[in-house]
Amino acid sequence: MFVYYYWSNTIFILYVTMDKLILKNNLKSFRTEKNLNQSQLASLVGVSRQTISNIETGEFTPSAKLALLLAIALDKNFEEVFYF
Repeated sequence: MFVYYYWSNTIFILYVTMDKLILKNNLKSFRTEKNLNQSQLASLVGVSRQTISNIETGEFTPSAKLALLLAIALDKNFEEVFYF
């Protein structure tokens, strides 16, 4: 597996050369740190509460776009929220 990512101006680009990317995350701890419930975070990024729940439990791996939106909503860097 090869993962390449970089910031170009204000655009985050993630290239992954594999069939499925498995990301671990600190989403729940950062969400609770900001006093957000799952529904509130879901509303901020345009997904359902169940999607947030599934990401937090590792049942669902978000797209690169959604992962970046979640990091931005939590005022964190992508690498702080998601890791391999």
